[in-house]
Amino acid sequence: MKKTVTTLADGRELIYYDSADDTVRDAVDHRPLDPVSTSSEIRRDPLLGDAVAIASHRQARTYHPPADACPLCPTRDGRLSEIPDDHYDVAVFENRFPSLAGDSGRCEVVCFTSDHDASFADLTEEQAALVLAAWTDRTSALSALDQVTQVFCFENRGAEIGVTLGHPHGQIYGYPFVTPRTELMLRSAARHREETGGNLFDDVIAREEKDGTRTVLTTEHWIAYVPYAAHWPYEVHLHPRRRVPDLTALDGAARTEFPQVYLELLRRFDRIFGPGEPPTPYISAWHQAPFGVPGREDFALHLELFTIRRTSGKLKFLAGSESGMSVFINDVPPEAAAQRLREVASE
Repeated sequence: MKKTVTTLADGRELIYYDSADDTVRDAVDHRPLDPVSTSSEIRRDPLLGDAVAIASHRQARTYHPPADACPLCPTRDGRLSEIPDDHYDVAVFENRFPSLAGDSGRCEVVCFTSDHDASFADLTEEQAALVLAAWTDRTSALSALDQVTQVFCFENRGAEIGVTLGHPHGQIYGYPFVTPRTELMLRSAARHREETGGNLFDDVIAREEKDGTRTVLTTEHWIAYVPYAAHWPYEVHLHPRRRVPDLTALDGAARTEFPQVYLELLRRFDRIFGPGEPPTPYISAWHQAPFGVPGREDFALHLELFTIRRTSGKLKFLAGSESGMSVFINDVPPEAAAQRLREVASE
């Protein structure tokens, strides 16, 4: 992998990740951009104790542009974009409309491929491995920033999820605090350690593998399963078999096997609802341990992949119980979801 760091016309950082070591990236961003002006602010909810990012400048962000005006495509034929070069393998840049900025953290955009009409599932294993390398490198770089406590790499896919740019891409958030969901997991892991002396994540995986009814696929270095109390209609948790706190700690064997496993999961997701159905909308989220907090050594890096589509043509909405009380109601039994994800392996 070759990494090339440059800047955009307004001073934001742009990083190219290339498979070929002899790739030269010297294209200049000629857009007449004004300096980025953000108003990101973190506010604490005194009742719940969680944090809310107030980012009014995001109202002006790019919204469903036509394909020939996509800001994530390469710069070609006189049309200038966020990527000055006329092609790229993987590109990462600071978001022009960040939810978190300055002392409040950092937001980056990850472009998986220069092909506007592709999806992550269309990538080759080599391309997927390069994305993993980029996620890992950015996790390492952001963890070194004083204002970042936790790094979150994720992809929103599909208009139903709320995606406003159709180009295959994801994002990376560097939070200045431990996120509420991670705090809950750390708390549960600490309680489990105190009560049993064991590791919560290890014990959950052992239980799932022994039971087998919710296991989706297993390999030498990875295991994917539908959780016992899945929140979403189709939800898969993917863990490396050797527990590590974050992407930087993955060993070479797990890295080598990851593209095959992850691409298989994404392709199965697109087959859940049968032939002729539109691509399955999903959120793919890496859960990594925060830095410099108690319990970090007990946390387990894992990826959570889920869709809000519950059946053909119908979405799972977060209505009264979910949005009002944070109590999820799932219409698809986890065992049935796992069975379906095993069935579509051969379709």
